Amino acid sequence: MAAQIQASSSPSPHPPKSIKSISRSPALTSIPPAYIFPSSPPHPAADQSAPVGQIPTIDFSPLLSSSPDRRSETVADLRAACRDWGFFVVTNHGVPDGLIAAMIEAGRKFFEMAEEEKEEYRGGEKGVLEPIRCGTSFNSSVEKVFCWKDFLKAFVHPVFHSPSKPPGFSQVLEEYSKRTREVARELLRGISESIGLEPDHIAKKLDLEQGMFQLLAANFYPPCPQPELAMGMAPHSDHCLLTLLTQNGIDGLQVQHHGNWVDVRNLSPNSFLVNVGDQLEILSNGKYKSVLHRAMVNREATRISIAMAHGPSLDSEVAPSPELLGEDEGTTQLPAYKGMKYRDYLLLQQSKQLDGKSGLDVVRA
Repeated sequence: MAAQIQASSSPSPHPPKSIKSISRSPALTSIPPAYIFPSSPPHPAADQSAPVGQIPTIDFSPLLSSSPDRRSETVADLRAACRDWGFFVVTNHGVPDGLIAAMIEAGRKFFEMAEEEKEEYRGGEKGVLEPIRCGTSFNSSVEKVFCWKDFLKAFVHPVFHSPSKPPGFSQVLEEYSKRTREVARELLRGISESIGLEPDHIAKKLDLEQGMFQLLAANFYPPCPQPELAMGMAPHSDHCLLTLLTQNGIDGLQVQHHGNWVDVRNLSPNSFLVNVGDQLEILSNGKYKSVLHRAMVNREATRISIAMAHGPSLDSEVAPSPELLGEDEGTTQLPAYKGMKYRDYLLLQQSKQLDGKSGLDVVRA
């Protein structure tokens, strides 16, 4: 898919400000050419539909248990989920249902604001490193085909940034980011243990206690008159360690598993979808791989997703952990990736159009 995008025509000279405005045009019966993803057939249906019961599910609560046996079982479940899928559902995480619902509603209210009210958050001298920015597609300044979505991104840790509107947004986001950060930290402790490292190894190596980078990425996918031609987000992997995602009850996410696209359906509103990101693939020397995923759109309903990306401190250099290299059961494990500062990787991946896992190609040894 990504290669086809690159082969299409030159970027539009006038990137749109909002897909919301386009989608609500009374005269809209077909999508503008700049939103048509070249493919034949356009988008084959997912190879299989995966109810949540078929995707690995991790009960979070044993990670906090005083019972070593219960924790050990969950660590083993994490190992299997990260190794076999790179993607799993987390339940019993302790983040209140009301807070999750409030965050989704806050995101909806932001996107429903008039475009001129959001103008102060567009662009900026720092580009993709601007702490608060909103826009459309993924990176409309360089894309040849636009994604059918609007977005809001905000850096929420180690320094908290938030739009000042709509009213109450900042307060909800601050509490939500704190609670999801706690879940991510504990999951990373379990994942560190699952790969044969000390529970605190990842946190210490990448300065997660004080410097963990946390990013809000809120996405708005309005109804599309020709969903078979468009895409909410092209196939990509995430730049971080772990992403925690929730949504407003409308499906659209697809995950690549064993080369097939799998629909993620019927997610419980009080659970999180979690996926392995590129930095965890690098640190684990490929034992756990980041997962390709994409967002599809539909004719009838607006999908809103709230993703929280959790990464190393921006100044941390991420490289394969030395403890995972050397002799392993008679096989010499050489580093599969070169080290790179997370800030540089983030800038690299976010400054171009989505292209699968191409960011990792730069750091392969």
